[in-house]
Amino acid sequence: MCGIAGFVDVTPRRSTEEMTAIVQRMALRLVHRGPDDEGSLVEPSLGLALGFRRLAIQDLSRNGNQPMTSVNRRYVIVYNGEMYNFREMKEDLQRAGYRSWRGSSDTEVLLAAISRIGVVGMLDRCDGMFAFALWDRQAQRLHLARDRMGEKPLYYGWAGSTLMFASELKALVEHPSWIGEIDPEAVSAFMRYSYVPAPLSIYRGIAKLPAAHWVSFDLANLEPGALPEPRPYWDARGVVERTAAEPFDGDLDAAADELDRLLSRSVERRMVADVPLGALLSGGIDSSSVVALMQKVTDRPVSTFTVGFGDARYDESEQARAVARHLGTAHTEIRAEADAPLNAVERLPRIYDEPFADKSQLPTVLLAALTRSHVTTALSGIGGDELFGGYARYPVAARQWSRISRRSAFSRRAARWACEHLPLRAINALSSIGAKPGRLGDKLYRMLADAANDAPERVLERLHARWRTVDAPTAPYRGGYFANDRAWPKLEDVEARLMYADAATFLPDDILVKVDRASMAAGLEVRAPLLSREIVEFAWSLPIGFRLANGESKRVLRRLAARYVPQELLGRPKQGFEPPLADWLRGPLRDWADDLLQPDALAEDGLLRPEPILQAWREHREGLRDRNGDLWNVLMYQAWRAEWH
Repeated sequence: MCGIAGFVDVTPRRSTEEMTAIVQRMALRLVHRGPDDEGSLVEPSLGLALGFRRLAIQDLSRNGNQPMTSVNRRYVIVYNGEMYNFREMKEDLQRAGYRSWRGSSDTEVLLAAISRIGVVGMLDRCDGMFAFALWDRQAQRLHLARDRMGEKPLYYGWAGSTLMFASELKALVEHPSWIGEIDPEAVSAFMRYSYVPAPLSIYRGIAKLPAAHWVSFDLANLEPGALPEPRPYWDARGVVERTAAEPFDGDLDAAADELDRLLSRSVERRMVADVPLGALLSGGIDSSSVVALMQKVTDRPVSTFTVGFGDARYDESEQARAVARHLGTAHTEIRAEADAPLNAVERLPRIYDEPFADKSQLPTVLLAALTRSHVTTALSGIGGDELFGGYARYPVAARQWSRISRRSAFSRRAARWACEHLPLRAINALSSIGAKPGRLGDKLYRMLADAANDAPERVLERLHARWRTVDAPTAPYRGGYFANDRAWPKLEDVEARLMYADAATFLPDDILVKVDRASMAAGLEVRAPLLSREIVEFAWSLPIGFRLANGESKRVLRRLAARYVPQELLGRPKQGFEPPLADWLRGPLRDWADDLLQPDALAEDGLLRPEPILQAWREHREGLRDRNGDLWNVLMYQAWRAEWH
């Protein structure tokens, strides 16, 4: 895995040396993503610079270094990621007459494929996780592209008259034109969702490239501040609608057979590496399935890793140990010190250089760092919940929508009107009893807001949301996927719509961000076999009853896992991966939180309303209510701002 960065100055004025120094400083901020090598390319007459940091996984020789130029000299690429089907693509190119190989890296195959079938042709064929910048010298165009599911990040945008891009925001900060104005809309979205949803970034003028999209810039026609609309090269909504219209034809056992075949191939492709490789094993269905198939396709024990914690509330090590023993893996149980999660808190704003508040980020950071001391690459079960219906919120949201949908449109409009016009703040005040603040207004607000929902997607959105109170720290966020019904697929099954919504939002913007930043901070590459294109499209083709039915989640994945792991091991309740933040905020993190939640600090940038935050902090601190979820969003924002502003 690697880190990429670059820029284009609309009015070229810097020397080769100046441009090289700038792009190298940008790339150096990504050294954690690529500690093995660096490279850069500048074209001063065009104001173009490309920078690169390498984590060597395939072809460890200098033949794999970047920026890499195509054999015909037309294209130059900086590329962060892995193309898992590069061997098959290389064979196709050779059959077509291509022979000019210099090494054995997937980057070289990617460039050769672009030279032969074009950017879109290559993107359509590629099975991988990636973000890249491609400079087309002949057409004088810069192309940026990102993988289908959003496994690898890519930011881009304008700072004055400079177009810039990078794997992480911290690289952009190093450019002398950097402005870094916080976007109030992004802050509102973050307070609601615990992440900043694409295409927003925390900064005005800087965007995230959405998953499965690419965008092109014609250097002859650049307009500072203007960003062309990204184009999809894979129509996820069209795919899910088409596969639902032509569903898998077979019973549950046949579906498990097909999943076994597809996942075995995906796992085998993702086990190709020239560095030590293992797997992250929690003992749950997803990671157990991946590890079982890894063990099936190799004749050596797979190296598996679990982090164990002293607090049994989020310790999965016993379950992982039992699965590893059954599968015969070379298992390493890494014990974290009792205070290790607490010590990691202050590092989070440097690792997640955009506000991010998924509470499981703490143990994820620890697991990645400890695993990296043993291997360079690890496979993971990421994606199983979103594709196969693993979250409890899907049946909950479906039941809620079933009740709400039976109400008339008039009653939903009335609920919305009441939510906006009733004196709910006054009701909160009147309902106070003694020292305990009243929350009757908040309860009415949530009840009315739920009753006003007009689609299952909006029910799901409220299940994700934080700060569902009359008084919130920011103005309401009204954008993104959940506000745009044109982005929703036309599907009959409510649960299928909900899973697709999570795959389009929560998966790329929360889960994959959490894992990418935590793993890359340690120089660990994490691969997700369940997110291959074949498996995603197969999962969407399954009748909903093969994924979720009668209280049983991930039915087809469970059927597959049971072929390799005894049911009594798979049937254990999963511990989860969230630390006891509610207790920590009243105990060892209290002073840290107090400093960040001082009234002057909250009011400093003018984007937060201190009053509801201070009220929530008092309620939580004094044990009146558990507000750790709402407060964690504020704390992560404040800690991020203290680090970067």
